[in-house]
Amino acid sequence: MSLRERVRRRLLRGLLPPPVTAPGAQYSMVYSAHEECPPPGRRLVEVGLEAARLALDVDLSALSARLPEPPDYPAVWPGEHYKLLAGLMQVLQPAVTVEIGTGGGHASLVFCDYAPEGGRVVTFDLVPWQEYPGSVLRAEDFADGRLVQWTDDLRSEAVFEAHRELLEGAGLIFLDAAKDGQMEPVLLDRLGTLRCRQPTFLLLDDTRVWNMLAVWQRLRKPKLDLTSLGHWSGTGLVDWTAEEGRGGGLV
Repeated sequence: MSLRERVRRRLLRGLLPPPVTAPGAQYSMVYSAHEECPPPGRRLVEVGLEAARLALDVDLSALSARLPEPPDYPAVWPGEHYKLLAGLMQVLQPAVTVEIGTGGGHASLVFCDYAPEGGRVVTFDLVPWQEYPGSVLRAEDFADGRLVQWTDDLRSEAVFEAHRELLEGAGLIFLDAAKDGQMEPVLLDRLGTLRCRQPTFLLLDDTRVWNMLAVWQRLRKPKLDLTSLGHWSGTGLVDWTAEEGRGGGLV
């Protein structure tokens, strides 16, 4: 967390004391969805509901066994999104899944374990997985080529163009990046230039975190808030290739 963010949070707590005390508590905002345009369509709602139904029976004990220490986040659902990710993979059956933000590799492993036969998972991060603190990834996870990590910055136009063909072939894109209110708008605008070759869904993490509120609200594509069935800090599913949402990512 940056110094600016720490100062902002301290000032907010002084001016507006939190009404509750809970782990990970942060400031957020509620607002009406009456004017959202376009609204979530039937396809999007059906995908979200079916993914949640399948998540009920997902077993992530193998992932939990890799954790160096508690808490066992993969076992927490609803509240954490890992079982929902597995459900989405089962519903969408994407031949290519792209993750932007490898982090500790928890989601990467879920995507790999629930990818269809012959499916590929490509994950991007600025930090190599071997150098990420607490990573659950292992060298053998990459041995058969189903999982690949690129340490490339997709904010760069040249880098994005180098990976355009890959991105246009993705059935699911998981955006779990900096959440600083700056990286995501750039990435979404670039993603808005894709000419996807198949139905593509975009999943965003932490959509209720303060820095992500405007990003999510300004997104002019059919979208569905799945927070109650996903990550406590916000989970948003977007029907990226829906006809009523053609065009760029943000207003």
